[in-house]
Order: sequence, then C-alpha cells, then structure tokens
Amino acid sequence: MQLIPITATPSQKLSVLLAGQNCQINVYQKTTGLYLDLAINNVPIKSGVVARDRVWLIRHPYLGFVGDLMFADTQGTSDPTYDGLGTRYLLVYLEASDL
Repeated sequence: MQLIPITATPSQKLSVLLAGQNCQINVYQKTTGLYLDLAINNVPIKSGVVARDRVWLIRHPYLGFVGDLMFADTQGTSDPTYDGLGTRYLLVYLEASDL
C-alpha cells in the first residue's frame, strides 16, 4: 500500500510511478461527485470513475493496470470531496499483493 500525494484543489493532474508503471492520474470535482481518470504512459486505462470511500477504482486486471486505487476517508465513511483531499481523504495505491 502506498499513499499518493494529493492536494485540496478541485482539479489536479498527477504523474507517479506505481509498481513500475508510469501513471498519469487526473482527479476532478463535478457537481455529481469526485472523479478520477487513469492513464499509463499516456494511454487511457479508465476515465470518469466516480470516487467512493474505500471502493476500488480500477477493478479489472485485464485493463493492464497492476494493483488498484482507492480513496479512504480518515474520519468516517463519506465519499471524498476535493476540499478534504490530502488530509481527510487519502488516495491510496494498493499493490497486487494487497488485493
């Protein structure tokens, strides 16, 4: 398990190396919730995934992503919103051995 550094901004793009995968992560708030896009080497893997508390975001190994991502509420079980990112809501990478 690895924490991915994220800040409390309504829209952000991150580049991070996860299990040897060069990942680009886009996190953005809409009126209907917080969403995430994932690409590896700039090739989209999954887009427009709604963020829920402690729910795996990628879920399907056949997409080519090793491991999974999830948001975790450190103060309860609420779905994440941008204003708590990095403090209340953490973005977590789960390695294949964690699944």
